[in-house]
Amino acid sequence: MRRFWEFFTAEIPNDSTHKAFFWAIRRFDAWCTLRNLNLLRLQPILIAAYIKELQASLSVPSVKQHLGAIRMLFDYLVVGQVLPMNPAAAVRGPKYVIKNGKPPVLSAEEARQLIDSIETTTVKDLRDRALLAVVVYTFARVGAVIAMPVEDYFQQGKRWWFRFHEKGGKLHEVPAHHKAETHVDAWIDAAGIGEKRKLPLFRTFGRNGEVTAHPYI
Repeated sequence: MRRFWEFFTAEIPNDSTHKAFFWAIRRFDAWCTLRNLNLLRLQPILIAAYIKELQASLSVPSVKQHLGAIRMLFDYLVVGQVLPMNPAAAVRGPKYVIKNGKPPVLSAEEARQLIDSIETTTVKDLRDRALLAVVVYTFARVGAVIAMPVEDYFQQGKRWWFRFHEKGGKLHEVPAHHKAETHVDAWIDAAGIGEKRKLPLFRTFGRNGEVTAHPYI
């Protein structure tokens, strides 16, 4: 399926990022293949069953990480009109209890796999690293992260926060982990997008490599 492979190549050109995404999707694909399940005909109940099985061998943050990768893949297939809807959108991950208002944090090994492996030689790399950092350290829906305008990354007191627009018009605010804050700041500074705060935080690039005003989808 061409759109499926484009997700890992044209959409995620950075080789190290490609490998990090591919690892999670490959495990899910193997699970589906073993059960003769067609990726294009999956239902939420089947994806929920897979996520439940993962909980027997992976930590809660890792399970949420895998679910996030699956959601992002299906979001891409929906945008490409391969699928009418994202079957993973309604699947809930395991609860992760956050104490004292602290943001969820992956283990050092998991964070290193998804964040530190990303090259930062171009502005596009900085964007990809910042996007992954927000997803990893907040466990927010990929769609909600991509839809953020610059103003939804804001300072409140001494902390920086992320504001996500969830379904039903609900707002969800999460304190920014210091590493996510560092990576988002680096992206904003390199792209020069800090002034127009109504425009998208994560954007596409034009043919000449310039940052556009269009959201990254």
